[in-house]
Amino acid sequence: MIKKRDLHECHVLYSLMMDPVVFPYVRYPCQSYEEYLFMTKQLIAEEEQGTCISRTILNDMGHPIGTIDLYNIVHHTGFMATWIGTPYFGQGYNRRAKESFLSELFLEHHIDTVFLKIRKQNIRSKKAVEKLPYIELANDTNYEVYKSVNHTQQIYDLYHVKRLGFLERREDIQHVVAT
Repeated sequence: MIKKRDLHECHVLYSLMMDPVVFPYVRYPCQSYEEYLFMTKQLIAEEEQGTCISRTILNDMGHPIGTIDLYNIVHHTGFMATWIGTPYFGQGYNRRAKESFLSELFLEHHIDTVFLKIRKQNIRSKKAVEKLPYIELANDTNYEVYKSVNHTQQIYDLYHVKRLGFLERREDIQHVVAT
């Protein structure tokens, strides 16, 4: 479902990222394949330094379909960014990637809180996130963070996932899947 990033998948991911439906919402929008390759190398290096965690999202056949990252990691807290190519919309990959990634973050990397900032006009992403029982709107509960991501104007809604809340819900999720 997710795996560490490597340079061999860059051609496929770059092609998916360039779709006009996806491109405006990508955290690291690149104008050329060479720029995308350079950015991926940087992400791999940043992960080695502990400042980000980046994974490739795979479809059921094991092919790359998008990416999921935790960036700006400070004091066991960071921001998550996800994108998936349009041919894979509506197939449950977003939810499965987030659950797998969050499990890794909370259990292996000891992250406490994950924030997600989503553009207010990005209705597709907002609806996808609001379906997940462990993600909560945090505009009011984390007002200082909300202000910091909207320092010039209110562009983003802020959501968060707390470690304990996710792990409690994760047992419910696994139970539902098993029955």
